Amino acid sequence: MQNIAEHMEVIGADGVHIGTVDKVEGNRIKLTKKDSGEGSHKGHHHFIDKGLVADIEGNKVRLSAKADVAVTMEEEK
Repeated sequence: MQNIAEHMEVIGADGVHIGTVDKVEGNRIKLTKKDSGEGSHKGHHHFIDKGLVADIEGNKVRLSAKADVAVTMEEEK
């Protein structure tokens, strides 16, 4: 997990864009606010547990869950 770096794209197992890495905090990946979505999610950082990371492919972090499932597992702060 030490290979996860700022500005890497986070994608689901299905290849769908989920967000962009802001930084890693403990066991979580903090996504940039620009990928925070709409409505009540807009303007908040979202976090993804590093346990969902399946692989690092070049400049992309691929998760073990599909994008629509991974988004429901995100934690807000």
